[in-house]
Amino acid sequence: MKRNEIIIVALMALLNFTHILDFMIMMPLGNILMPKWSLTTSEFAVIVSSYSLSAFVSSFCAIFFADKFDRKKLLLFAYSGFLLGTFACAFAFGTYSMIVARIVTGIFGGLISAQILSIIADVIPYERRGRAMGMLMGGFALASVIGVPFGLYLANTYDWHYPFLVVAIFGVLLLPFLFKFVPNVNSHLENPIKLKERISNFYDIFSNKAQVTALIFSFSLITGHFIIVPLINPYLVYNVGVPQEYTPLIYLVGGICSLISAQIIGKLADSFGKRIVFVWAALISIVFVVLITNMPHWQLFVVLGIFGFWFSSSTGRTVPGQAMITQAVTSQTRGSFMSLNSCVQSLGTGFASLLSGWITYSDSKFAIHNYNYLGYISVVLILLCVMISYRLERKLQQVEI
Repeated sequence: MKRNEIIIVALMALLNFTHILDFMIMMPLGNILMPKWSLTTSEFAVIVSSYSLSAFVSSFCAIFFADKFDRKKLLLFAYSGFLLGTFACAFAFGTYSMIVARIVTGIFGGLISAQILSIIADVIPYERRGRAMGMLMGGFALASVIGVPFGLYLANTYDWHYPFLVVAIFGVLLLPFLFKFVPNVNSHLENPIKLKERISNFYDIFSNKAQVTALIFSFSLITGHFIIVPLINPYLVYNVGVPQEYTPLIYLVGGICSLISAQIIGKLADSFGKRIVFVWAALISIVFVVLITNMPHWQLFVVLGIFGFWFSSSTGRTVPGQAMITQAVTSQTRGSFMSLNSCVQSLGTGFASLLSGWITYSDSKFAIHNYNYLGYISVVLILLCVMISYRLERKLQQVEI
């Protein structure tokens, strides 16, 4: 990758770090907030899903105006609102105030992912996009390696408010660098598309087999992953018996493995084919999904090892999977399609969070029951993604990059 491409992707990865961390840190706080606010699993799932479902709404609306603006300006606007919402989460005083704060954060956060992917896709040629996606996924890994462990340390040592404050402050410090180094991305404005045509293009997405397949693939991919994520921390603490003070190690080890594997898998995807790498990673990840959701009282080092492999294999699915999705559309309508893709992913995340709360329940000691059922659903969705990936690759061969 060229020097300017590396700088842009690195800044997008740092932005992605704060964006993902804000979403990720909410779920590990379950074992603190559930007893503090006397929440059931379904009530906690509503708090988690409120961000995703509001992001779904804003992502859907963005489909009709995303390609009307410079991608950089829209990204900075959305990111500023997102940081304000994160500040509000730090001062929530109960269930309803937290839900409102998460909704505000989600409305702006829902605009961010599509713009990041669109900027990467517009700036980075397809032959180097696998590496770019690997670096971008580094933001997710950094959130796991540094963000979540540090956030949980602050929550365990001081109070649960502190992680949100740290995320918001870091984001404010990042804004000047985004202004300076990210170029205006507006080549799509040379031939602007009118609203009537945008609506027509929206309907055309559903008549384009490659794009429909990519969206189904995206929804299945994100739902299959996140259905087991929201209740991982309460499950480890109250079922597996992992001491609460050691839970940051889970995300530290997993994040390190994800950070390393993201770079390796990005290169492998560019060299050997994105579908082949995706399929192998998906099949390997099934083993660890089953182990995690059926975990007895194991030693901490065994738990850490399993989560390390799970993080790596999950990254192995996401990196080539996202690269395949970006190829399903041309540059002219990429913003609208990526907004729809972000919309679909937010819907999948919110649906997965709600489903995890509906299927499971907690007892008087906050132990989680029926968690293994979530693992079986995840396995089915992963296998479905493997089958869809074959069809998606055939459709992508017909798309002009």
